Amino acid sequence: MNPPKQVFTKIKKIDADELNQLKKRTDSVTLVIIFFIAVIIARLWFLQIHNGSKYREKADNNRVRMLDIVAPRGNILDSEGHTIITNRPSFNIVWVKEDSPDPDEIIKKLSLILNEEIAVLLKRVRESLDNPRHIPILLKEDIDWKTLVYIENNHYDLPGVRIEVLPRRNYLFGDFGSHLIGYTGEINQKELEERKWENYQGGNQIGKRGFEKLYEEELRGDKGVVYMEVDAHGFEQRQLKGKEPLPGNDLQLTIDLDLQLEAEKAMIDKAGAVVAMDVNSGRILAFASAPPVRLEDFVGGISTKNWQALLNDIKRPLVHKTIQGQYPPGSTYKIVTALAGLSKGAINSNTVFYCAGSMPFGNRRYGCWKKGGHGAVSLHRALAESCDVYFYQVGLKVGVDSLAEYANRLGLGHKTGIEFEYEKSGLIPTSNWKKLVKGEPWQEGETLSIAIGQGFNLVTPLQICQMTSALANGGLLYKPFLIEKIIDPEGQVVKQFLPTVDVELVGMDNYLALIREGLVGAVNDKRGTGKTARLKDVTVAGKTGTAQVVAMEKFKEVDEEDVAYKHRDHAWFTSFAPAENPEIAVTVLVEHGGHGGSAAAPVAKMVLEKYFAKKYGLGTEEVKEGQAPGQ
Repeated sequence: MNPPKQVFTKIKKIDADELNQLKKRTDSVTLVIIFFIAVIIARLWFLQIHNGSKYREKADNNRVRMLDIVAPRGNILDSEGHTIITNRPSFNIVWVKEDSPDPDEIIKKLSLILNEEIAVLLKRVRESLDNPRHIPILLKEDIDWKTLVYIENNHYDLPGVRIEVLPRRNYLFGDFGSHLIGYTGEINQKELEERKWENYQGGNQIGKRGFEKLYEEELRGDKGVVYMEVDAHGFEQRQLKGKEPLPGNDLQLTIDLDLQLEAEKAMIDKAGAVVAMDVNSGRILAFASAPPVRLEDFVGGISTKNWQALLNDIKRPLVHKTIQGQYPPGSTYKIVTALAGLSKGAINSNTVFYCAGSMPFGNRRYGCWKKGGHGAVSLHRALAESCDVYFYQVGLKVGVDSLAEYANRLGLGHKTGIEFEYEKSGLIPTSNWKKLVKGEPWQEGETLSIAIGQGFNLVTPLQICQMTSALANGGLLYKPFLIEKIIDPEGQVVKQFLPTVDVELVGMDNYLALIREGLVGAVNDKRGTGKTARLKDVTVAGKTGTAQVVAMEKFKEVDEEDVAYKHRDHAWFTSFAPAENPEIAVTVLVEHGGHGGSAAAPVAKMVLEKYFAKKYGLGTEEVKEGQAPGQ
């Protein structure tokens, strides 16, 4: 076998010029490669070193979401520190637009799950169009447990939808002090545009009425923040870090929980107001407006149906009657007339006028509530039995402008200055007022009506209570107040509110004492009109009043129960106790209640009884049946 034939490669000889040219080409390519590597290295340095923090933040923002944590609102306490309003967890449905690939489909699904109309959900979405896409949109508040479980079990089918747990107001005593406390609601676009809400964003809850609104800054607290890692679909993976929210400050009211509850209980099925005040400080102990409003109806936005029902209610639940209700004062105004008469020297304790049941003046007769008349009447008896004819005579002697002078000095006809919204001033007429407003001169016959609290007179229940307190304490007109102190989350007092005297009635001690005696008689004398407010162990002083809504001549032949509700008289009773050393004043107004002695005085009795039973353990004495309620 022959061996394989070997093959040899013949190397061509390369000259020096070709070799130099090849070397140059190799060097050029090497330089180009080095240049591009340098550019890449420089770019990497620029991105990772020079701008590393910037792009790291962007990357984190893609996988980490910053979420606000709403701070629990401060609690609201009564005068003894009992909690009235606190917070509870509310499970809300929110939607993040940027995490939803098919928003229309999500809204359709949520409409069925939440049992909400698509239009309602779309309205909430439209209201949040100006917000960044990563900001959650609140679609429904306070969902039930069944809905919560369903959404949690199906959250992968609902990208961008999540459960948000927020503190929600917990009304421990139902609609306790509903007009006083107020309610919270979602901030609207108009409010967001106001400068004072610049630290808020869509979906935040703010106070809308009452103390929730007036003390929003103190109650709201400081938001916290949490950083949450999310996946590409927006689903939360884990919590990274954050800052805990700081709860809001607590408000401690001057309101006594037991007295307020008793006042509201006494006004069930009635319309009107109850005000109880510490006569020696101006602290408000009870501040009830009836009927109450359902606070829960307003949380999350009140429905059109419920709002319309409130507007149509003949008892006007939306009106805060303690400070917004303006009524003729009726015979409670006789306190003013008596003080004006005594101060001007028109009468004294021994002055007597004869009441025959009416008094002729001009071309008509002005009647007394007691058709048979009271006979010869002194100041004490005129106040105790509320004789109209007596005060007609006093009114004529002093004139309407003097009546207005003392009414104003007693706090009527202008705002009390209480720290609350929408207080009304009422109206105390003068001859000049009528000329300016009506373009007519004052008529003396009108003075007779004014002297017994009718005519153009308008007052609020709070004004009458402030007047009664000044009468009881000897002439100090305290500014009413409702907040005792503001307390921070650590229990430290941030602000303390102290009594303030607005007016002092100087040189009237004897006159005020005579009027107080007459009011003691109104409750404790045999024919007193306020007997139904009598207590067994405490001497109560008070004044009844009946304020006409319309001229009663048209109903004089109609039984009282047959008169339409809106045409019935308002019932007043204002009081203080103990008469010897007054501590508390209670004023009651029952809208369309009829007579003060039968409708308003029993309400005041319940509140007074609760006060003295709680403080001293004292009881009451029932008034016998058949006693005339009087006026």
